Amino acid sequence: MSNQPAIPASELTSTIHLSALRPVSEGFHSLDALSEEESSVVSALPEGSAMLLVLSGPSRGSRFLLNIGSTSIGREVESEIFLDDITVSRKHARVDHAIGTGYRVVDQSSLNGTYLNGVATKEADLRQGDEIQIGKYKLTFFVKEGQ
Repeated sequence: MSNQPAIPASELTSTIHLSALRPVSEGFHSLDALSEEESSVVSALPEGSAMLLVLSGPSRGSRFLLNIGSTSIGREVESEIFLDDITVSRKHARVDHAIGTGYRVVDQSSLNGTYLNGVATKEADLRQGDEIQIGKYKLTFFVKEGQ
């Protein structure tokens, strides 16, 4: 026999889901949050051009210019944005852009999904500072808008 007080059965087990929680410091990245070098790179973009910057996770500091048409993202060597990790599908996602339109991220039926600002998405429009998570890579979207 133990001298420990009895714990009510209702307090023995509980379930908590933390997958949807994110630290307050993550999320929207403004131009003010960038390093001087990153800020100068984004500022030098031609009007209407966009870029994905890896601000956290593997390959921090990598930059990917987004072109007209579709930019493929995946573990396949032929991908325009090659992310070399098993958490990334071979053909994971793409970013679409046509002249006169905005940018859009599209999941390509990836195994681990594509997340926009922490929410799983199949397809969504991109806005300044949005964070795309593909596997363990976190890429932040920046666009040079018309003055």
